[in-house]
Amino acid sequence: MAVMRMEHDFHMAEGEDDNSYAKNSRLQENALVETKPALQEAVTQVYAALPHPTMTIVDLGCSSGENTLFFVSNVIKAVADHLEKLGGRTAELQFFLNDLPGNDFNRVFRSVQRFKNSIGGMCRRKGEEIPAFFIAGLPSSYYRRLLPRSSVHLFHSSYCLHWRSRLPHGLEGKKRPYLNKGNIYIAMTTPPSVVKMYQEEFEKDMLLFLRLRHEELVAGGQMMLTFLGRKHGDAYSGGLCRLLGLLSRSMQSLVDEGLVEKEKLDSFNLPLYGPSMEEVKAIVDQSQQFRMNHIKLFETNWDPYDDSEGNDVRDSVQSGINVSKTLRAVMEPLFASHFGESVLDELFKKFAYNVEVHLKKEKTKYSVITLSLTRI
Repeated sequence: MAVMRMEHDFHMAEGEDDNSYAKNSRLQENALVETKPALQEAVTQVYAALPHPTMTIVDLGCSSGENTLFFVSNVIKAVADHLEKLGGRTAELQFFLNDLPGNDFNRVFRSVQRFKNSIGGMCRRKGEEIPAFFIAGLPSSYYRRLLPRSSVHLFHSSYCLHWRSRLPHGLEGKKRPYLNKGNIYIAMTTPPSVVKMYQEEFEKDMLLFLRLRHEELVAGGQMMLTFLGRKHGDAYSGGLCRLLGLLSRSMQSLVDEGLVEKEKLDSFNLPLYGPSMEEVKAIVDQSQQFRMNHIKLFETNWDPYDDSEGNDVRDSVQSGINVSKTLRAVMEPLFASHFGESVLDELFKKFAYNVEVHLKKEKTKYSVITLSLTRI
């Protein structure tokens, strides 16, 4: 069995067709809207404390849809609002957009000029002064050093840090016996030893991430981090486990029908982990490199087009389709690399049905953790 190579195999579904990330990233957009006030506060604080007229902002795991430049526009607007209300010296903004080398950076940069025209026109209509800004790509893993020491004022990452740098040691496809048979993530039949592997990989990755960002941030620099987690301490609980359990069941159906080899499923695990808030706090405390400004958990519907707050799903069939398309846009490259592209249509068709059946019985939600940190 081939070993999963994150930097090669992991990227969002490219292009602009119906299955692309560009057309199926409203879930991530909703998170940016939810966290916009906290981002504005962080931007304003960092900007007000600038010792020189250049502010460096890095978006980690930027991907390639409209959300990338939506984040950039939120930062520019926050600075423009600050200048209008309080005045002061205009700074120049340097944005670095970071993601793995397989990301569709070409698509991002093709849209930059259109974005510049749009943001400039909007600020002029409001009578605001638009700060000069510059956008560059930064293809690399954020589990490595990215920039010179003490050079960054603000790091931002949304819907990324639940992804691990690699599969936990012992779960790689080449390892036998397969320790998490029939599952692709933590499920009720996952052995506690495998759960511990996931938790240890999360701890190792996050401590590394914090150490690297601490080196790159200026004193007093900030980070805004948003990622999938879980509401309770039990690692077997939460909407992420439930959702990926349905995806695992969908793949098991293909195994039962003889379309996928059983060993292919048994040897496949997803390199992610949704932590509890307690786990996140413990890692930040352990690092001793950041002060936590705030941390909170909010919930969001599986279906990114369902904006209702109740416990009823209005159209479970359409919600099943929406959830399936959203997850496919993120997972497709990893699944295609391991199982082959030929089974993907059938897999996500079955997944849409399984989600539909689940939502008829229970409206389950994602738990999303967002935190703001200041470098000590």
